[in-house]
Amino acid sequence: VRTAACGVCHSDLHLLEGHIPTPVPCVLGHEPAGVVEVVGSDVRDFKAGDHVIACLSVFCGSCEMCTSGRPYMCSADTCRRQPGDGSRLRLGQEALEVMADLGAFAEQMLVHENALVKVRDEIPLDRAALIGCGVTTGLGAVLNTAQVRPGDTVSVTGCGGVGLSAIQGARIAGASRIVAIDNQEWKLELAQKLGATDAVISDGDTARNVKALTSGGVDYAFECIGIPELITQCIRMTRDCGTTVMVGVVPRGLNVEVPGINMTLQEKKLIGSIMGSARFRTDMPYFVDLYLNGSLLLDEMISARIPLEDVNSAFDEMRKGSVARSVITFDV
Repeated sequence: VRTAACGVCHSDLHLLEGHIPTPVPCVLGHEPAGVVEVVGSDVRDFKAGDHVIACLSVFCGSCEMCTSGRPYMCSADTCRRQPGDGSRLRLGQEALEVMADLGAFAEQMLVHENALVKVRDEIPLDRAALIGCGVTTGLGAVLNTAQVRPGDTVSVTGCGGVGLSAIQGARIAGASRIVAIDNQEWKLELAQKLGATDAVISDGDTARNVKALTSGGVDYAFECIGIPELITQCIRMTRDCGTTVMVGVVPRGLNVEVPGINMTLQEKKLIGSIMGSARFRTDMPYFVDLYLNGSLLLDEMISARIPLEDVNSAFDEMRKGSVARSVITFDV
């Protein structure tokens, strides 16, 4: 696949900083879109010229998770290289690992067909790239994992690419109140443009402020950063029988403190969500349709388009919280 664009995701930063263990050297990048150049002799679903999104949820299609409708939890290694194998890519004699079986910070990707989905040519590929991870993770957490219904109340902590997508998912689902939470005013302003009904600055009183806004707490609280203290805060801002959804990746070795008595006596729930519980072969084309009909706003989420050589600057901006999403663009 000739890579057209790739979003710079917080998970790339986690891996770069050692919070997600992986063999090195490793080609990062896992939020790409591009154009198929060549297919293998056994490939039937794709041909040269197809516009595609690549997804880290490569699936086998035959394991228990795949056949029970959860391909995002595929447990087989049929489509995957083993960590450290590097059998498909080499730098001279040195094996190269690729992140999430993609390695999308590169002009080309060599991927299994089960890591791809064909999309309509009408969507610009720099916008399509966002759907490869961040948008699907956020929208899917709302629509698939939590299954938010019309009239429900929602809070979203962390208004980066994933959080902004969760806010849009809540709007599309028909939530009556959508509370955006962040420590930066500009992100809260953008969140309101994308569908948040309320904005709250993250501080020591966040849970209390959200409960005051929503008459006792929200039905669903989504934590989209991966900070244990913020997950605990989300639990505290849900109403009786409310659900907190862990969307952000918590670095390995860190634990979440759960207020046990609240979980029991108030029947609160804490659940995880990986890749938005998405069946990406069906969900991603649907998300493309939502973009093309004006329901899903992607243009507004792109803070910067950059060449590959500026990727380290994009990580610096991410650390500072000064971008919603940076997108690496290539000439296709």
